[in-house]
Amino acid sequence: MLLFRMPNDVDDSEVTPEEWEKLGKKWGDWVGGIAAQGKVVSTGPRLEPTGKVLKKSGVVTDGPFVEVREILGGFLRIKADSLDEATTLAHGCPAIDQGGSVEIRPVYVQP
Repeated sequence: MLLFRMPNDVDDSEVTPEEWEKLGKKWGDWVGGIAAQGKVVSTGPRLEPTGKVLKKSGVVTDGPFVEVREILGGFLRIKADSLDEATTLAHGCPAIDQGGSVEIRPVYVQP
């Protein structure tokens, strides 16, 4: 699973339609390259920076859910033979160019 972490200080209203189109193409090309290799299992849409966290105590708090300076931007579930291969596939992710990062995590498979 590739999780895209993005800076939380970007104001979407300041991004022009042309910049959105250029960014969308960059993401589409990157994901398309992975899909062309038959490695995409599923994708997740961009997540809103708001939400709630429910804890065992019953306390509900507002998100975001990670450090305040970043948000979870979305995810991409891929097929990879190893963590190294998944890391290689993560290279070129547009989130990195936007000051974000890609968290590469194996999906737990119950034995």
